[in-house]
Amino acid sequence: MNSRPTSPEPVRHRDHGTWLVEFTRRILVVCPRCGGRALVVPVPGLPPRKYFSELLFQPRRLSCSRCGAVAGWTAGQRGAGLVGAVAGGTEDPFFRRPLWLQTRCAGRILWACDEEHVDALAAYVGARLRERRASPTMGMFARLPAWMKSAGHRDEVLAGLSALRALARRSAPADRSDAAHERGDRPRHHGSLYFRGGPY
Repeated sequence: MNSRPTSPEPVRHRDHGTWLVEFTRRILVVCPRCGGRALVVPVPGLPPRKYFSELLFQPRRLSCSRCGAVAGWTAGQRGAGLVGAVAGGTEDPFFRRPLWLQTRCAGRILWACDEEHVDALAAYVGARLRERRASPTMGMFARLPAWMKSAGHRDEVLAGLSALRALARRSAPADRSDAAHERGDRPRHHGSLYFRGGPY
């Protein structure tokens, strides 16, 4: 009988090519009226999506349960195609409101769209072994900045993600992070179009 203690298997993360756009189904933002937490989601009653990239073209609704603010967004049009939003940066891609989930971390700004996004980032950052099972060019994890992927920042980033998770449960204007303000760091529009046959 072997009495030697066995070391636990390192936490493993398998990257199946998750795109950032998949976390735009539900986005927590700073309300334009009261400064509390508002929610951006696709308008209800839309037909089922064929491609997850359609999330960047679907009509959106911003609503705040605190002050009652409501706003709508629809994709622009170029000829027969719809001009979609571009995900990324510290503002939501539709209304250009600062994301509610932002905090200072390792001298930078750590941000997420919602709790599901926070959990996905925490699973990746906390893993000691990372396996890529998809294209390295389009997936969210492959595109994370080096400081977030660094083992030297792991504990700090995990603490920042824990702070974002706690922030997601708060909604008052006074709860807003001092990091949650406009920076103008949204990605430049790449002119993506959506035609009836699918996104291009």
